[in-house]
Amino acid sequence: MKHTMIWAAALLLMISGTVRAQEKNEMNEGQYLRCIAFYNLENLFDTIHDEGKNDYEYLPDGGMKWTGYKYENKVKNMAYAVSQLGTDYDPRGAACIGVAEVENIGCLYDLCSEANSKYSRRLKPILIEGPDRRGVDVGFLYDTVLFKPSKVKGYELKAHYADGGEIKTRLQLCVSGYLYSEGAKGEKFSPEKIHIIVNHWPSRYGGELSSRPGRDTAAMLVKSICDSIYMREPQAKIIIMGDLNDDPYNHSCKEVLKARKYREEVEPKGYFNTMWQMLDRGIGSLAYNGSWNLFDQIIISEPLMNAKLEEGKWTYWKAQIFNKPFLTVQEGKDKGTPFRTTKAGVWQNGYGDHYPTMIYLIRKK
Repeated sequence: MKHTMIWAAALLLMISGTVRAQEKNEMNEGQYLRCIAFYNLENLFDTIHDEGKNDYEYLPDGGMKWTGYKYENKVKNMAYAVSQLGTDYDPRGAACIGVAEVENIGCLYDLCSEANSKYSRRLKPILIEGPDRRGVDVGFLYDTVLFKPSKVKGYELKAHYADGGEIKTRLQLCVSGYLYSEGAKGEKFSPEKIHIIVNHWPSRYGGELSSRPGRDTAAMLVKSICDSIYMREPQAKIIIMGDLNDDPYNHSCKEVLKARKYREEVEPKGYFNTMWQMLDRGIGSLAYNGSWNLFDQIIISEPLMNAKLEEGKWTYWKAQIFNKPFLTVQEGKDKGTPFRTTKAGVWQNGYGDHYPTMIYLIRKK
Protein backbone atom coordinates (compact mmCIF):
# COMPACT_ATOMS: atom_id res chain seq x y z
CA MET A 1 0.00 0.00 0.00
CA LYS A 2 2.84 2.36 0.92
CA HIS A 3 4.64 1.68 -2.35
CA THR A 4 1.39 2.24 -4.27
CA MET A 5 0.93 5.64 -2.63
CA ILE A 6 4.53 6.62 -3.41
CA TRP A 7 4.12 5.51 -7.03
CA ALA A 8 0.82 7.45 -7.33
CA ALA A 9 2.41 10.60 -5.90
CA ALA A 10 5.33 10.30 -8.29
CA LEU A 11 2.96 9.83 -11.21
CA LEU A 12 0.97 12.90 -10.15
CA LEU A 13 4.15 14.98 -10.02
CA MET A 14 5.19 13.71 -13.43
CA ILE A 15 1.77 14.51 -14.94
CA SER A 16 1.64 17.99 -13.38
CA GLY A 17 5.16 18.66 -14.64
CA THR A 18 4.14 17.57 -18.12
CA VAL A 19 1.11 19.87 -18.01
CA ARG A 20 3.30 22.81 -16.95
CA ALA A 21 5.73 22.00 -19.75
CA GLN A 22 2.87 21.83 -22.25
CA GLU A 23 1.54 25.17 -21.02
CA LYS A 24 4.98 26.72 -21.44
CA ASN A 25 5.34 25.26 -24.92
CA GLU A 26 1.90 26.46 -25.99
CA MET A 27 2.69 29.88 -24.65
CA ASN A 28 6.21 30.36 -25.97
CA GLU A 29 7.26 27.81 -28.55
CA GLY A 30 5.59 27.99 -31.92
CA GLN A 31 2.19 29.38 -30.97
CA TYR A 32 0.42 32.69 -30.66
CA LEU A 33 -1.84 33.28 -27.67
CA ARG A 34 -4.75 35.66 -27.14
CA CYS A 35 -6.76 36.47 -24.03
CA ILE A 36 -10.52 37.14 -24.24
CA ALA A 37 -11.99 38.46 -20.96
CA PHE A 38 -15.14 39.61 -19.19
CA TYR A 39 -15.36 42.00 -16.25
CA ASN A 40 -18.34 43.36 -14.30
CA LEU A 41 -17.07 46.84 -13.38
CA GLU A 42 -19.51 47.33 -10.47
CA ASN A 43 -21.38 50.55 -11.14
CA LEU A 44 -19.02 52.59 -13.28
CA PHE A 45 -21.08 55.79 -13.15
CA ASP A 46 -19.87 59.31 -13.84
CA THR A 47 -21.07 62.24 -11.69
CA ILE A 48 -23.41 63.83 -14.26
CA HIS A 49 -27.10 62.99 -14.58
CA ASP A 50 -28.04 61.31 -17.86
CA GLU A 51 -31.54 62.24 -19.01
CA GLY A 52 -33.94 59.32 -18.62
CA LYS A 53 -31.63 57.28 -16.39
CA ASN A 54 -32.13 56.44 -12.73
CA ASP A 55 -28.56 57.41 -11.85
CA TYR A 56 -29.45 59.69 -8.95
CA GLU A 57 -27.73 57.45 -6.38
CA TYR A 58 -24.43 58.08 -8.17
CA LEU A 59 -24.52 61.87 -8.16
CA PRO A 60 -22.63 64.14 -5.74
CA ASP A 61 -25.80 64.71 -3.71
CA GLY A 62 -27.03 61.11 -4.09
CA GLY A 63 -26.94 58.23 -1.67
CA MET A 64 -23.39 57.26 -2.62
CA LYS A 65 -22.13 60.88 -2.48
CA TRP A 66 -20.48 60.10 -5.81
CA THR A 67 -17.96 62.92 -6.24
CA GLY A 68 -15.43 63.58 -8.96
CA TYR A 69 -12.70 62.33 -6.63
CA LYS A 70 -14.43 58.98 -6.16
CA TYR A 71 -15.13 58.64 -9.90
CA GLU A 72 -11.53 59.41 -10.83
CA ASN A 73 -10.26 56.84 -8.33
CA LYS A 74 -12.75 54.29 -9.65
CA VAL A 75 -11.52 54.84 -13.22
CA LYS A 76 -7.87 54.57 -12.12
CA ASN A 77 -8.53 51.34 -10.24
CA MET A 78 -10.49 49.72 -13.03
CA ALA A 79 -7.95 50.82 -15.65
CA TYR A 80 -5.18 49.09 -13.73
CA ALA A 81 -7.26 45.93 -13.33
CA VAL A 82 -8.20 45.90 -17.03
CA SER A 83 -4.57 46.48 -18.04
CA GLN A 84 -3.49 43.36 -16.13
CA LEU A 85 -5.95 40.94 -17.71
CA GLY A 86 -4.17 38.21 -19.64
CA THR A 87 -0.68 39.32 -18.67
CA ASP A 88 0.06 36.02 -16.94
CA TYR A 89 0.71 34.71 -20.45
CA ASP A 90 0.82 37.74 -22.77
CA PRO A 91 2.38 41.07 -21.72
CA ARG A 92 0.13 42.91 -24.19
CA GLY A 93 -2.90 41.94 -22.14
CA ALA A 94 -6.36 40.99 -23.32
CA ALA A 95 -7.29 41.43 -26.98
CA CYS A 96 -11.03 41.77 -26.20
CA ILE A 97 -12.84 42.55 -22.94
CA GLY A 98 -16.59 42.47 -22.44
CA VAL A 99 -17.75 44.69 -19.57
CA ALA A 100 -20.94 45.21 -17.56
CA GLU A 101 -22.47 47.84 -15.25
CA VAL A 102 -21.29 50.89 -17.21
CA GLU A 103 -23.38 54.05 -17.37
CA ASN A 104 -22.34 55.31 -20.81
CA ILE A 105 -19.68 55.33 -23.51
CA GLY A 106 -17.99 58.34 -21.87
CA CYS A 107 -17.10 56.22 -18.85
CA LEU A 108 -15.49 53.67 -21.13
CA TYR A 109 -13.54 56.35 -22.98
CA ASP A 110 -12.20 57.57 -19.62
CA LEU A 111 -11.29 54.01 -18.69
CA CYS A 112 -9.51 53.34 -21.98
CA SER A 113 -7.68 56.67 -21.87
CA GLU A 114 -6.32 55.86 -18.42
CA ALA A 115 -5.30 52.30 -19.39
CA ASN A 116 -3.71 53.45 -22.64
CA SER A 117 -1.73 56.34 -21.19
CA LYS A 118 -0.64 54.74 -17.91
CA TYR A 119 -0.18 51.10 -18.93
CA SER A 120 0.59 51.26 -22.67
CA ARG A 121 -2.63 49.57 -23.74
CA ARG A 122 -4.33 50.22 -27.11
CA LEU A 123 -7.97 49.91 -26.09
CA LYS A 124 -11.03 51.37 -27.78
CA PRO A 125 -14.62 51.07 -26.48
CA ILE A 126 -17.96 50.06 -27.96
CA LEU A 127 -21.31 50.59 -26.21
CA ILE A 128 -24.94 50.77 -27.31
CA GLU A 129 -27.40 52.35 -24.86
CA GLY A 130 -30.12 50.00 -23.67
CA PRO A 131 -33.37 50.27 -21.68
CA ASP A 132 -32.07 49.17 -18.26
CA ARG A 133 -34.00 50.80 -15.40
CA ARG A 134 -30.83 51.85 -13.57
CA GLY A 135 -29.17 53.05 -16.75
CA VAL A 136 -26.30 50.56 -16.80
CA ASP A 137 -25.18 48.84 -19.98
CA VAL A 138 -22.80 46.20 -21.25
CA GLY A 139 -19.86 47.30 -23.37
CA PHE A 140 -16.82 46.04 -25.20
CA LEU A 141 -13.15 47.03 -25.20
CA TYR A 142 -10.71 45.86 -27.86
CA ASP A 143 -7.04 46.16 -28.66
CA THR A 144 -6.99 48.13 -31.91
CA VAL A 145 -4.04 46.13 -33.25
CA LEU A 146 -5.13 42.63 -32.27
CA PHE A 147 -8.86 42.82 -33.08
CA LYS A 148 -10.78 44.56 -35.86
CA PRO A 149 -14.57 44.81 -35.40
CA SER A 150 -16.68 44.35 -38.53
CA LYS A 151 -20.25 44.41 -37.16
CA VAL A 152 -21.88 45.58 -33.93
CA LYS A 153 -25.51 44.97 -32.98
CA GLY A 154 -27.55 45.21 -29.78
CA TYR A 155 -30.45 42.85 -29.07
CA GLU A 156 -33.21 43.88 -26.69
CA LEU A 157 -34.60 41.32 -24.27
CA LYS A 158 -38.40 41.11 -24.14
CA ALA A 159 -39.24 39.54 -20.79
CA HIS A 160 -41.64 40.00 -17.87
CA TYR A 161 -41.66 39.54 -14.12
CA ALA A 162 -43.97 36.99 -12.46
CA ASP A 163 -46.51 39.77 -11.81
CA GLY A 164 -46.58 40.65 -15.51
CA GLY A 165 -44.44 43.76 -15.31
CA GLU A 166 -41.96 44.32 -18.13
CA ILE A 167 -38.31 43.69 -17.35
CA LYS A 168 -36.21 46.67 -18.41
CA THR A 169 -32.74 45.23 -18.68
CA ARG A 170 -29.49 45.39 -20.59
CA LEU A 171 -29.07 44.73 -24.31
CA GLN A 172 -27.15 41.70 -25.49
CA LEU A 173 -24.24 43.19 -27.43
CA CYS A 174 -22.89 41.14 -30.33
CA VAL A 175 -19.51 42.24 -31.71
CA SER A 176 -18.20 40.38 -34.75
CA GLY A 177 -14.68 40.91 -36.00
CA TYR A 178 -11.29 39.52 -36.84
CA LEU A 179 -8.71 38.27 -34.36
CA TYR A 180 -5.14 38.78 -35.55
CA SER A 181 -1.98 36.89 -34.72
CA GLU A 182 0.28 39.94 -34.69
CA GLY A 183 -1.77 42.71 -36.20
CA ALA A 184 0.67 43.16 -39.05
CA LYS A 185 0.56 42.48 -42.77
CA GLY A 186 2.14 39.37 -44.17
CA GLU A 187 1.01 36.96 -41.46
CA LYS A 188 1.28 33.26 -42.24
CA PHE A 189 -2.43 32.74 -41.52
CA SER A 190 -5.26 35.17 -42.22
CA PRO A 191 -7.04 36.78 -39.27
CA GLU A 192 -10.04 34.70 -38.19
CA LYS A 193 -13.56 35.88 -37.63
CA ILE A 194 -15.05 35.50 -34.16
CA HIS A 195 -18.35 36.59 -32.65
CA ILE A 196 -18.49 37.80 -29.04
CA ILE A 197 -21.86 38.25 -27.32
CA VAL A 198 -21.69 40.30 -24.11
CA ASN A 199 -24.49 39.71 -21.59
CA HIS A 200 -25.80 40.94 -18.26
CA TRP A 201 -28.91 38.88 -17.59
CA PRO A 202 -31.80 39.89 -15.29
CA SER A 203 -30.99 39.84 -11.58
CA ARG A 204 -32.27 37.47 -8.90
CA TYR A 205 -34.34 40.24 -7.31
CA GLY A 206 -37.27 38.59 -5.55
CA GLY A 207 -35.53 35.23 -5.36
CA GLU A 208 -33.82 32.79 -7.71
CA LEU A 209 -36.94 30.77 -8.50
CA SER A 210 -39.39 33.62 -9.07
CA SER A 211 -36.88 35.54 -11.22
CA ARG A 212 -35.80 32.48 -13.23
CA PRO A 213 -38.09 33.14 -16.25
CA GLY A 214 -36.22 36.37 -17.05
CA ARG A 215 -32.88 34.59 -17.25
CA ASP A 216 -34.38 31.68 -19.16
CA THR A 217 -35.69 34.18 -21.70
CA ALA A 218 -32.25 35.79 -21.87
CA ALA A 219 -30.73 32.37 -22.58
CA MET A 220 -33.31 31.86 -25.36
CA LEU A 221 -32.34 35.21 -26.88
CA VAL A 222 -28.60 34.50 -26.91
CA LYS A 223 -29.28 31.05 -28.36
CA SER A 224 -31.35 32.61 -31.15
CA ILE A 225 -28.49 35.04 -31.90
CA CYS A 226 -26.11 32.08 -32.13
CA ASP A 227 -28.54 30.12 -34.30
CA SER A 228 -28.71 33.02 -36.76
CA ILE A 229 -24.90 33.19 -36.87
CA TYR A 230 -24.71 29.43 -37.46
CA MET A 231 -27.15 29.79 -40.36
CA ARG A 232 -24.67 32.05 -42.13
CA GLU A 233 -21.48 30.42 -40.83
CA PRO A 234 -21.85 26.71 -39.97
CA GLN A 235 -18.38 26.66 -38.36
CA ALA A 236 -18.77 29.96 -36.52
CA LYS A 237 -16.48 30.69 -33.60
CA ILE A 238 -18.76 32.20 -30.96
CA ILE A 239 -17.95 33.38 -27.43
CA ILE A 240 -20.86 34.01 -25.05
CA MET A 241 -19.72 35.97 -22.01
CA GLY A 242 -21.23 37.96 -19.21
CA ASP A 243 -22.70 38.25 -15.76
CA LEU A 244 -25.52 35.76 -16.21
CA ASN A 245 -26.81 36.01 -12.61
CA ASP A 246 -26.91 32.22 -12.72
CA ASP A 247 -24.36 29.50 -12.11
CA PRO A 248 -23.36 27.02 -14.84
CA TYR A 249 -25.66 24.31 -13.41
CA ASN A 250 -28.74 26.53 -13.32
CA HIS A 251 -31.65 25.99 -15.69
CA SER A 252 -30.89 28.91 -18.04
CA CYS A 253 -27.35 27.73 -18.79
CA LYS A 254 -27.65 23.97 -18.50
CA GLU A 255 -31.10 23.34 -19.95
CA VAL A 256 -32.00 26.33 -22.15
CA LEU A 257 -28.61 27.18 -23.63
CA LYS A 258 -27.39 23.59 -23.11
CA ALA A 259 -23.86 24.67 -22.26
CA ARG A 260 -22.02 21.50 -21.21
CA LYS A 261 -19.55 20.85 -18.41
CA TYR A 262 -17.28 18.45 -20.28
CA ARG A 263 -15.88 18.78 -23.78
CA GLU A 264 -16.92 15.24 -24.75
CA GLU A 265 -20.57 16.12 -24.01
CA VAL A 266 -20.65 18.93 -26.57
CA GLU A 267 -22.51 18.09 -29.77
CA PRO A 268 -21.80 19.68 -33.17
CA LYS A 269 -22.82 23.36 -33.03
CA GLY A 270 -23.26 22.96 -29.28
CA TYR A 271 -21.66 24.91 -26.44
CA PHE A 272 -18.95 24.29 -23.84
CA ASN A 273 -19.05 26.11 -20.50
CA THR A 274 -15.40 26.85 -19.78
CA MET A 275 -16.18 27.85 -16.16
CA TRP A 276 -18.26 24.97 -14.83
CA GLN A 277 -15.44 22.69 -13.68
CA MET A 278 -13.79 25.56 -11.79
CA LEU A 279 -16.95 26.07 -9.75
CA ASP A 280 -16.92 22.35 -8.94
CA ARG A 281 -13.47 22.95 -7.43
CA GLY A 282 -14.84 25.74 -5.22
CA ILE A 283 -13.51 28.63 -7.31
CA GLY A 284 -16.00 31.43 -7.97
CA SER A 285 -16.21 34.96 -9.32
CA LEU A 286 -18.33 36.49 -6.55
CA ALA A 287 -19.10 35.66 -2.94
CA TYR A 288 -22.53 35.81 -1.30
CA ASN A 289 -23.42 34.84 2.27
CA GLY A 290 -20.17 32.96 2.74
CA SER A 291 -20.34 30.88 -0.45
CA TRP A 292 -19.07 31.27 -4.00
CA ASN A 293 -21.05 31.75 -7.19
CA LEU A 294 -19.73 31.81 -10.73
CA PHE A 295 -22.13 34.15 -12.52
CA ASP A 296 -19.36 35.58 -14.74
CA GLN A 297 -19.26 32.88 -17.35
CA ILE A 298 -17.58 32.37 -20.70
CA ILE A 299 -19.22 29.82 -22.99
CA ILE A 300 -17.79 28.87 -26.38
CA SER A 301 -19.14 27.24 -29.52
CA GLU A 302 -18.15 23.74 -30.54
CA PRO A 303 -16.23 24.89 -33.67
CA LEU A 304 -14.01 27.09 -31.48
CA MET A 305 -13.50 24.30 -28.95
CA ASN A 306 -12.58 21.75 -31.62
CA ALA A 307 -10.62 23.93 -34.07
CA LYS A 308 -7.43 22.24 -35.28
CA LEU A 309 -4.28 23.89 -33.99
CA GLU A 310 -2.17 22.18 -36.63
CA GLU A 311 -4.25 23.87 -39.33
CA GLY A 312 -3.38 27.32 -38.04
CA LYS A 313 -6.82 27.96 -36.52
CA TRP A 314 -7.55 29.84 -33.32
CA THR A 315 -8.64 27.23 -30.80
CA TYR A 316 -9.56 27.13 -27.11
CA TRP A 317 -6.77 26.42 -24.65
CA LYS A 318 -7.84 27.17 -21.07
CA ALA A 319 -9.95 29.36 -18.76
CA GLN A 320 -8.98 31.47 -15.77
CA ILE A 321 -10.61 33.45 -12.97
CA PHE A 322 -8.49 36.54 -12.35
CA ASN A 323 -8.60 36.51 -8.54
CA LYS A 324 -5.35 38.35 -7.90
CA PRO A 325 -4.41 39.63 -4.40
CA PHE A 326 -4.84 43.30 -5.37
CA LEU A 327 -8.49 42.54 -6.24
CA THR A 328 -9.05 40.70 -2.96
CA VAL A 329 -9.79 41.74 0.63
CA GLN A 330 -6.74 40.82 2.70
CA GLU A 331 -8.11 40.96 6.26
CA GLY A 332 -11.29 41.04 8.33
CA LYS A 333 -14.49 39.05 7.96
CA ASP A 334 -14.52 39.59 4.18
CA LYS A 335 -10.99 38.26 3.75
CA GLY A 336 -10.53 36.33 0.52
CA THR A 337 -13.47 37.92 -1.31
CA PRO A 338 -13.48 40.61 -4.03
CA PHE A 339 -12.41 44.09 -2.88
CA ARG A 340 -15.45 46.22 -3.66
CA THR A 341 -15.78 49.89 -4.58
CA THR A 342 -18.46 50.35 -1.94
CA LYS A 343 -20.06 48.14 0.67
CA ALA A 344 -23.32 48.94 2.46
CA GLY A 345 -23.07 52.46 1.05
CA VAL A 346 -19.55 53.01 2.38
CA TRP A 347 -16.84 53.86 -0.15
CA GLN A 348 -13.87 51.48 0.12
CA ASN A 349 -11.89 52.66 -2.91
CA GLY A 350 -11.73 49.08 -4.15
CA TYR A 351 -12.30 47.53 -7.55
CA GLY A 352 -15.48 45.51 -7.88
CA ASP A 353 -17.67 42.82 -6.35
CA HIS A 354 -16.87 40.38 -9.17
CA TYR A 355 -13.59 38.87 -10.32
CA PRO A 356 -12.83 39.04 -14.06
CA THR A 357 -13.00 35.80 -16.01
CA MET A 358 -10.92 34.93 -19.08
CA ILE A 359 -10.22 32.33 -21.71
CA TYR A 360 -7.09 31.89 -23.76
CA LEU A 361 -7.01 31.02 -27.46
CA ILE A 362 -3.90 29.64 -29.15
CA ARG A 363 -2.81 29.43 -32.77
CA LYS A 364 0.10 27.92 -34.62
CA LYS A 365 2.78 30.34 -35.83
